[in-house]
This record gives sequence, structure tokens and C-alpha cells, in this order.
Amino acid sequence: MTTNNEGTYPSIIELNVGGQLYTTAHSTLVKESESLLEQMFTGRSKATVQRDSRGRYFIDRDGILFRYILDYLRNSKLVLPENFAEKERLRQEAEYYKLGGLVKAIARDGGAVTQTGRPTLAPIHSGSSQNHVSSNATGKTPAFLTLGYRGTFAFGRDGLADVKFRKITRILVCGKGSICKEVFGEYLNDSRDPDRLHSPDRYTARYFLKHTYLEQAFDVLAEAGFRFVSCCASGTSTIVGSPECEESKWNHYNEFVFQRP
Repeated sequence: MTTNNEGTYPSIIELNVGGQLYTTAHSTLVKESESLLEQMFTGRSKATVQRDSRGRYFIDRDGILFRYILDYLRNSKLVLPENFAEKERLRQEAEYYKLGGLVKAIARDGGAVTQTGRPTLAPIHSGSSQNHVSSNATGKTPAFLTLGYRGTFAFGRDGLADVKFRKITRILVCGKGSICKEVFGEYLNDSRDPDRLHSPDRYTARYFLKHTYLEQAFDVLAEAGFRFVSCCASGTSTIVGSPECEESKWNHYNEFVFQRP
């Protein structure tokens, strides 16, 4: 369903942005002149504004990052959580909505944005009274991450009695939310974390990876500057099915602790 761009809009707007629901004032959306939102909700945009099945205005963009777009429009300034790891994606959203002031604010926050779109760290001067978050030589924040997985070693049957097959059900990722997303990016699944929409500064044990390749997870951590520091494991032996069944297993749970100094 669409709305006529030449029509009038209510003073309170209900939005569905990429599946995330927002309610805001019409005056907030049109606050920045020449922005895409101002064009959409004043009828100046050539494209029609879609509606979802419940009549809410629909924008097919990143719904979670839209909260920062709204905050900027409401307060005329950029406020991001500490160690916010998605500045590049937020910059892309700001450019899409044609919010030049927000693009500049993102560039100022934590350093300039290079031509590749990645922020560079501002230099730290000795004797400065400003507090800085400590970082390592690569500019990365020191952190710990823990990988855990529940799996089995299944013993073969007949002539394969000495062969073990490792089966991993799921690889869990525990640590600070922003660090987990920074390291694993698109490999990370946070759909079962009830607090995933809140501050990335929180810690969580509810993330898991979209793949079950343990060595691939180790490679990603190594590329991000993490080093293996410790591990622990537990296991129990069990037989499932008839004695003829090959599913004679060792069920076990392992955790691996990695540190970025």
C-alpha cells in the first residue's frame, strides 16, 4: 500500500524501518531540510512512501541503526555508545538519508573517515587532560572473548572402530556485545539474545555463530588480534540406540578463552 506524496501527513508518524517499529513526530522527520526523510514526508520526493500491512510507513533500511538517525534529528547532535563498532554502517545510512551534518559528526567522532570509509584513530597527546580508552598498538580495545561449543565424538562401527567423528551443534560466543560484533560481523547470530537491541556495551552469553567450523572461528579471532589463553572441557560417555547402532558417543562441552592484549 502506498500513500499519495502530495497528501498531508499526521503529526505523529508510525514507522516500520527494516522490521523495527518507531513512533516519532512528523516535525522530527522533516527537521533537516533537503534530507531524504524531509523529501519523503513533505511530498517532495518523486518516489512514493510505502506502507506495511498495518498501515505504518515502511522504509527498507537498517532498522536498528535508524535509532541513531532519529536521535540525531531530535537532538541535533550525535551521541553513540562507548566502543560503538558500526560507525561505517551508520555513515552509509546517514549518506542514504542525505544527512550531511550527521556524516560530518560521525567523521569527527573518534577520528576522520578515510576514503575506504574506515575511521582512523585520533592521536593521543601526552599531558592531555582528556580521558582516553586504553588501546593496544593496533588501536584496538583490549578484550576477552570466550567460545563455547557442545558436541560429540562419535565412534564408527565395524572396521571403523578407531575412527572418531567430531560433531558440533553450535558455537557460542560470550563477551562484550560490541566486541563480538566487531570481530565476527556477519558470522554472528544474535537472534536469541533478548537484549540485542539495547546498548552494545553490555555483556552477553547468547550470541552464536552461523557456522559450526571451530577452526574458522579461531582464524577470525587470530586475524582480529586475539590470542588463545585458556580452555576447559567436560565430557560423559553415553550409548544411544541399540547396541548395533554406531552412535556410541562422548558428549562434551568445551570453552576456549581468547584475549586481545
